[in-house]
Amino acid sequence: MFDGGVGVGVTAVSTETGYTARHLSVLEGLEAVRKRPGMYIGSTDSRGLMHCLWEIVDNGVDEALAGHCTRIEVELHPDGSIEVRDNGRGIPVDIEPKSGLHGVELVYTKLHAGGKFGGGSYGASGGLHGVGASVVNALSARLDVEVDLDGRVHAISFRRGVPGVFDGDGPKAKFKKKSGLRDGGPLARKATGTRVRFWADSQIFLPDAEVSLDEIHVRLRQTAFLVPGLTLVVRDSRGEEPHEETFRFEGGISEFTDFLARDEGVCDVLRLQGVGHFHETVPVLDEQGHLTPTNVERELTVDVAVRWGKGYDTTVRSFVNVIATPKGGTHVAGFERALVRTINEQLRETRLLKNGDDAVLKEDILEGLTAVVTVTVPEPQFEGQTKEVLGTSAATRIVSHVVSRDLKALFANPKRAQKLQLRAVLEKIVAAAKARITAREHRDNQRRKSALESSALPAKLVDCRSDDVDRSELFIVEGDSALGTAKLARDSEFQALLPIRGKILNVQKASVSDMLKNTECAAIIQVVGAGSGRTFDLAAARYGKIILMADADVDGAHIRCLLLTLFHRYMKPMVEAGRVFAAVPPLHRIEITNPGRGQDKYIYTYSDAELHKVLRDLERRGKRWKDPVQRYKGLGEMDADQLAETTMDPRHRVLRRVRIDQAEAAEEVFSLLMGSEVAPRREFIVKSAADIDRDHIDA
Repeated sequence: MFDGGVGVGVTAVSTETGYTARHLSVLEGLEAVRKRPGMYIGSTDSRGLMHCLWEIVDNGVDEALAGHCTRIEVELHPDGSIEVRDNGRGIPVDIEPKSGLHGVELVYTKLHAGGKFGGGSYGASGGLHGVGASVVNALSARLDVEVDLDGRVHAISFRRGVPGVFDGDGPKAKFKKKSGLRDGGPLARKATGTRVRFWADSQIFLPDAEVSLDEIHVRLRQTAFLVPGLTLVVRDSRGEEPHEETFRFEGGISEFTDFLARDEGVCDVLRLQGVGHFHETVPVLDEQGHLTPTNVERELTVDVAVRWGKGYDTTVRSFVNVIATPKGGTHVAGFERALVRTINEQLRETRLLKNGDDAVLKEDILEGLTAVVTVTVPEPQFEGQTKEVLGTSAATRIVSHVVSRDLKALFANPKRAQKLQLRAVLEKIVAAAKARITAREHRDNQRRKSALESSALPAKLVDCRSDDVDRSELFIVEGDSALGTAKLARDSEFQALLPIRGKILNVQKASVSDMLKNTECAAIIQVVGAGSGRTFDLAAARYGKIILMADADVDGAHIRCLLLTLFHRYMKPMVEAGRVFAAVPPLHRIEITNPGRGQDKYIYTYSDAELHKVLRDLERRGKRWKDPVQRYKGLGEMDADQLAETTMDPRHRVLRRVRIDQAEAAEEVFSLLMGSEVAPRREFIVKSAADIDRDHIDA
């Protein structure tokens, strides 16, 4: 298969049948989107469906940024459709002269069509490529648009990107192709806005693709912080009782930073703001419709809020024109560069760092930092349609200059309340540097000590014989009793065992040095063999799979949570690569007293619900079983054959892969359940207590 560019597919043909131009296929318009949806929305699962929603919402947010919209509503309908309403200017409904189409039809049927290509409609926006609305339209079984403009309602519908008329509700109604707008009736002369409702196409999206209400809440709350004064409403009408949430904040990113911060503050939120200019050469459409390279001056606005807390976690959120850039980019690089340079200068000036002392590093400064970094710029350069990384090179210089200048001004002329706070920030950073140096010295000492010994690995490690990393597995086993059984149950060729005693240190609210001092944590990091934290090297890991094997009770669940906290914080690439698993040992063993020929004598179940279902099925089939059914309280109760068959043998076992599909949500859960703040955790426990089934508690 050769690829002749977007929209052109070229298939190789054998020389016997010939290979000519007739073998080339050209995909016209939205046909390319339906053929390769992943190019435009990333995937066809829930993530891609959410991306479609954000494309429509962001159009309303761009109106708000331009000062024309004050309210955006998102509604999830019972029939699976999603509706977005805004009170912006409304999509133009007049005829576009070159295409002869109404503005609404042009925007929703033509790729790279819109008001964000430097025509003066938007100073800065999140939509840049002009493909958002048309892509959503192409991937929808039905899409309805209503525009309030000039005292009339202008309506149009589409079926998989084709304009026309439906004779009923929903995507299954009879459809007739027809171009042009319908008159939806009169309305107040000054009323403007746009309503878009779409039904995702089941021919494109996976059957289990669905929108996440929690993700919608997170995104719209975030947008409300970033666009002060904008009201965002989420209405879920899918249940028996509709549920509505409203977000509106006036404090901007200062309030957002306070919201994100989980710990007690060392200082108040510091606001760093400024504007910079740069030149770049971009193709601009001239009057003849030709693209002409033109040197234009751009203005980049920087707005940063920072706040240091007493904890150890770092939270840095970055945005470009209200669009989140979770993987950072040039603006974040400029922010971090300015922090390191300016903080080191202040430490030298205040004599907290002597002449012979090493400079503090970025990781020291970021410890306990919560920051929101935002830039606004016309036509930013993103890496890909998903806009996760900013690539505009000038942003590094401008952001670095603004942050450095304002930080120096704060340190030089602090307000009375700020003086002590800023001093406390510098002292915290120096303390973090000392802790890092101490931890490094400790690691160096351990390495030197290990080099003198015959083996660098802990004595309690029961290693495997294979050197094939992809095949090898490390079982982290709870308790010595389970270890003895696991030794007999494992395949010593590729399965290694590392026992841990009891509950390891909760690393979410411990420093790096405390973690390294903990015997169990240090042993796990040493055995994995890829380092920890920012120095973790996934390629150096000694095992292809890490499997957490704990009892199927409350204590076992707590131990798994502590182990996952360790991997999430210090060995996160292992989790992101899908190489961390939780073993799923059975809870019950049913012994059949009258099995038929060729049938298993023992049946294992993994929950009480599954047990009751199996027993009902056995009773219906006339099978008898030994009563009472054996319930395992721990792995140590199993013999080697049972443990191998149910938990360790790859041919029969069940493993649960640990994934981080939503990194931000994972961070919040770990901070809530394992962090240093007690009050939110207590509130969560009290609030969730009513949902617990007391019959499932081991007591």
